Amino acid sequence: MLSVEGLESGYGRARVLFGVSLEVPAGRLVCVMGRNGVGKTTLLDTVMGVLPATGGRVTFEGRDVTRLRPDQRVRLGMGYVSQGHDTFPQLSVMDNLLVTLEASAHRDRAALEEALEVFPRLKPLLKRPAGFLSGGQQQQLAMARALVTRPKLLILDEPTEGIQPSIILEIEEAVERLHATGLAILLVEQYLDLALRMAEGFVILDAGRVVRSGPARELQDEEVHRLLSV
Repeated sequence: MLSVEGLESGYGRARVLFGVSLEVPAGRLVCVMGRNGVGKTTLLDTVMGVLPATGGRVTFEGRDVTRLRPDQRVRLGMGYVSQGHDTFPQLSVMDNLLVTLEASAHRDRAALEEALEVFPRLKPLLKRPAGFLSGGQQQQLAMARALVTRPKLLILDEPTEGIQPSIILEIEEAVERLHATGLAILLVEQYLDLALRMAEGFVILDAGRVVRSGPARELQDEEVHRLLSV
């Protein structure tokens, strides 16, 4: 479904990614891991078009999307939940969802209820401004917004970062539920135990390069723990 080949990217003259390649087959969950500052968020931002690629190629469902804008990629079926609970704080929960629906390719209001079924904690909060939600609730709203677009591929950048433990469990359950429906997921996650429970494949980055990849069962070996240790 998603193919990343020799991807290069960065910020101005500062190059961050050096020929990164990975695959996310249809219906699979692939976890990107690595220490802080190795290029995980830069990778996702470049895959999604938030940052321009300076080299390499991004292909989605056989189509080269390397030069497409983020909104064009969303309309093709790529959903992105960036790091940091990305919502419109001045808008209500419902208005956050409606704005996303209006920008979607389908504009089917049934998608609102579908997203809220995944995150029922948001239902009594629909009139509350997003800026008054807790961090965990904002993260659930950010994920619900992505689901409103009915993506074929969901890209998540550390969805459990800074979230209270009870909400972490709900987010993990939501990701597992979505994956069970056949949704392909590219996940950046710091917690090895969570990755072990959910991922079918993994990629480890170090200094902007892929240093290890494979099936999730290999995440338990000594080399992987060494690459992920601080």
